[in-house]
Amino acid sequence: MNKSIPFITVILTMLVGLNSCNVEPKEINYGEDHCYYCDMTVVSKTHAAQYVTKKGKAHMFDAIECMVREINDRENEEELAFMLVADYQNPGVLMNAHKSTFLICPEIKSPMGANLSAFSTEGKATSVKDDLGGNTYNWIKLRERFADQ
Repeated sequence: MNKSIPFITVILTMLVGLNSCNVEPKEINYGEDHCYYCDMTVVSKTHAAQYVTKKGKAHMFDAIECMVREINDRENEEELAFMLVADYQNPGVLMNAHKSTFLICPEIKSPMGANLSAFSTEGKATSVKDDLGGNTYNWIKLRERFADQ
């Protein structure tokens, strides 16, 4: 019996195990995935969100406000590896929540009624705000805004 076969089996098993535990965002299956917070089907490519725990578990949200409320409820953002929000001006593209600028604007409806959208830059959010009204927030201020809800 070849003694190197068990060693190779152990190495291959370890490699497969490490590969299956990748901590990275997952693709949102629009029309199929359900919101982790409210259980609605995720359909809006302009308002969806996702966070991934440091253990690699991805949770999808049908609206940014659902993700913000869930994170506020859990009280420990440190457990999360990624917090991603849909870029309102580029449907289906997810971006880092910490680097995004958020707009609450009654003229832009979001799935759960908070009228909350995310933009890739402050300038883009301000331009839409100047045209349609509303208020802009960074990630910290947005979490504060939803803390009492």
